[in-house]
Amino acid sequence: MKITGLIDEVEKVVLGKREVVQLTIAALLADGHVLFEDVPGVGKTVMVKAIAKAVHGAFSRIQFTPDLLPSDILGVSIFNSQTNQFEFRKGPIFTNILLADEINRTTPRTQAALLEAMSESAVTIDGKTYPLSANFFVMATQNPIDYEGTYPLPEAQLDRFLFKLNIGYPSAADELKLMQSEPQTTQMIHQVIDSRELEVLKRQVEEVYIDEAVAKYALDLVRTSRMHESVALGVSPRGSIAFIRGAKAFAMTEGRLFVTPRDLQIIFPAVFSHRIQMKAARATTAQVTTILNEILDEVPVPVRR
Repeated sequence: MKITGLIDEVEKVVLGKREVVQLTIAALLADGHVLFEDVPGVGKTVMVKAIAKAVHGAFSRIQFTPDLLPSDILGVSIFNSQTNQFEFRKGPIFTNILLADEINRTTPRTQAALLEAMSESAVTIDGKTYPLSANFFVMATQNPIDYEGTYPLPEAQLDRFLFKLNIGYPSAADELKLMQSEPQTTQMIHQVIDSRELEVLKRQVEEVYIDEAVAKYALDLVRTSRMHESVALGVSPRGSIAFIRGAKAFAMTEGRLFVTPRDLQIIFPAVFSHRIQMKAARATTAQVTTILNEILDEVPVPVRR
């Protein structure tokens, strides 16, 4: 299957992180975007470049800084003295795969420009709208340790990301292999699908079947997140829709055209961790994980009849 081949190809340069790669590919198929909250140097850039090469898509990278302007991302209209007209010069957002590095390093105004384009799949400059690629996919990163000089994304903007993931450190065996081998580069990556095939796969996500009992299980998880005593704000209806779409796409990465409760359980942390707002200020990742596990334990899993 093409999707399995795509995951295998990307895993060549991201050793031992198959589930992370699989979830990232699922987000791509679901027409979503991914936020990586991770320490530097674990392979995020390599993975994004590998995905771009494997799907034969154009790749751009933006390093977010405090002085970055919306026009640096979207583009700008420049007056052409020869034609006496303004011409639009497209910014790096006009690509297929975009790496938005350290998105919390830039100002809210610039963050909003990117996130609006993600939501609308288009850019509007001087009253004219320019559509983005049908396969436009953003992988944004933020450093979870160094908060000094950062602009944390508001909850409403975090909701624009389908999944929040982290690659994490490799296992001892994988790290030893990395240390003893040549540097992992995208030169070893081969194209698996093209843009037209990717669009077909995205349309197939809509056709993935979800039983009413499984959909009810997803809803119970969402509603429980809103009622947990440690949660100030639970998952929104937009988040619940994203939960189902993400589960359908993940089922396809598993080679199935139907969703199981296990699919929902696997993607549950990636969908919920950035959408719930804790009552405790600056809740740690471990605290959020504990709450999510409590929600999973509390909601009964539907039994096959």
